[in-house]
Amino acid sequence: MRILGVDPGLANTGWGVIECSRYSQRALAYGCIRTDADASRTNRLMLIHDDLTEVIRRYKPTEFAVEAVYFGTNAKSALSIGEVRGVAFLAAAECGLSADEYSATQVKQNIVGAGRAGKAQIQYMVAALLNLDHKPAPDHSADALAVAICHARLRRLKSTQEGST
Repeated sequence: MRILGVDPGLANTGWGVIECSRYSQRALAYGCIRTDADASRTNRLMLIHDDLTEVIRRYKPTEFAVEAVYFGTNAKSALSIGEVRGVAFLAAAECGLSADEYSATQVKQNIVGAGRAGKAQIQYMVAALLNLDHKPAPDHSADALAVAICHARLRRLKSTQEGST
């Protein structure tokens, strides 16, 4: 099973593809789609869509997971992230993938064991869980890999629970 995880952002959208077997996970590729702040919003969204579509075509994930929007105190930022999530969902759907979403707290709890974990903790644990000899950078790609790992773990747990009923 291959999972594409996405950490959405208009300036920086992190992505990471992991391959999972029954007992292990490994990173296939990861990166960050950066958009120019001087470009129009529509061009930035189109770039994110096109780049994610290319990632899907290149690495052929079988599953897709994205970080959910956290509304917090900045509504403008939340709306922007929502737009990016929309083009990410569209890219997945166009390539035949269904999508799951996980809150940042859910991902952090699953990866680090604490829902308020910092970026450095996420990078450290992602590197450890994927047996990388370095912390994935930038942090947006580490977050995307964390989303993919979270999806794999929760999917495995759900599958185990369904098998025992």
